[in-house]
Amino acid sequence: MIEDYTALSNAPNSPDLNGKYLGLISSDFIKVADALKEASYQIKKRGFSDFPIFVTSQRPIEIGQKLIGVGELHENKWNYHASMMEEFVQRKLIAEENMELFVQNFRDIEEYACLFVVDGQFTNFVFIPFPEEGREEIVE
Repeated sequence: MIEDYTALSNAPNSPDLNGKYLGLISSDFIKVADALKEASYQIKKRGFSDFPIFVTSQRPIEIGQKLIGVGELHENKWNYHASMMEEFVQRKLIAEENMELFVQNFRDIEEYACLFVVDGQFTNFVFIPFPEEGREEIVE
């Protein structure tokens, strides 16, 4: 488990997010997008939060509830844990004074997934669009 979680930026898709991560995340995200979209919908529908966050890491991590493990869907390479803004505030990963900024930058859950990427010392929020409806099915 990472000892010092640091959210580098509350701004969506910060310039600190380099091409390496965007490529790795995007190629894996397409494999799990439908499951994350459904989980996001359920989190909101059931009244848990209007701000679902999916913690994305390649190592085990103790934030949120494990949703998808490595290799569980179409040979995905990342773990995905379902969480929400409220847990991030409780754990002080989002400072209370930054909640308003986070909410302002949060994107529509029908169109985007909010990922909190944790990879070594790199931690950042990423808003990634869900694939368009009618996309081709993933071939295993």
